[in-house]
Amino acid sequence: MELTFGDVQETALIPLAIKASETSRANARIVDPMAKQIIEVLGVDVSKYDPFLSHEGVVARTIMYRKELQNLIDKYPDALCINLGCGFDDKFSQVDNGQITWFDVDLPDQIEKRRKVYSDRARCTMLAGSALDSDWTTQLPKHDMNIIVMEGVLEYFTKDQVKKCINMLCDNFEHGYLLAELHSPFLEKNGRHHDAVKYTNASFGWGTKSGREYLELEPRMSLISETSYNEEMKKYSIRGKLFAILGKNLNNRLAVFQW
Repeated sequence: MELTFGDVQETALIPLAIKASETSRANARIVDPMAKQIIEVLGVDVSKYDPFLSHEGVVARTIMYRKELQNLIDKYPDALCINLGCGFDDKFSQVDNGQITWFDVDLPDQIEKRRKVYSDRARCTMLAGSALDSDWTTQLPKHDMNIIVMEGVLEYFTKDQVKKCINMLCDNFEHGYLLAELHSPFLEKNGRHHDAVKYTNASFGWGTKSGREYLELEPRMSLISETSYNEEMKKYSIRGKLFAILGKNLNNRLAVFQW
């Protein structure tokens, strides 16, 4: 592994630091050996990226995404799955059933860095591409069902960029599901106070009160489900339960769309 600190974007350090930290715990709720190895190789103090609420949020979304993916893969065992804006995330190893075809897609510079950590595997291929154009989709095999995962991506997009992205997906994949992380208008306006993102140069994009707002931008889509991370976070601590009450409409959500 040849990574240096400059190889990892600041926003990518947040889930990496949290997954590594959780993996090291005695009763880890998620286990990600590669995240732990990456943080160890970087050799920097990432504790500021691992505050309590962000830690619980990343653990919750990791569990929720995995469950939702597993449910869809059980239903469509030979689906084409795409982790769009994958960063250093490795969902394939969490849900592989021995049949799915998987592509980890991100911008060329990120894929170059990802290749310092991962290698292509059977049915799991890295591919350079943008969530805002369709050029990369021509390199994919045709499948009856497509499952696109976007975790920690759309929350940094403007409304126009969200529209461009979801229009592109519907244009280029005849049938599919999109698993998307959504955030609130409150976070869009107050993101500079976010307990982990405030340590980066990133800013949040378009926030929504409901995933139904996406349907106004792409009427071919329907909203199947939308679940706040609070539903998972409140299972583990008093602070999680309190935040679920006091911050009922503030936490991020996992939305599942179909077309």
